[in-house]
Amino acid sequence: MTNDLDRRLIQHKSGSEKFNYTSSRLPVELKWFVKCTNPSEAIKIEKQIKGWSRRKKKALIDENWDDLIEFSKNYKEYGNRIQ
Repeated sequence: MTNDLDRRLIQHKSGSEKFNYTSSRLPVELKWFVKCTNPSEAIKIEKQIKGWSRRKKKALIDENWDDLIEFSKNYKEYGNRIQ
């Protein structure tokens, strides 16, 4: 979450903070973002997405709404459909 997206991207891309998640995964590329007017809402969304599987995050990035819905269903009920 940030109030200055450009500044935050520069921070991530510089790798200046050695113990951040992205510092060992350079280069980084922004794939998706959402604008929120309420910081609490932004934090809630960020925490929610961080808990998602990689394939669900990819569906969001690709705007593949059918897969996003499918990957949101109960894993035990619908199984693991990997393509």
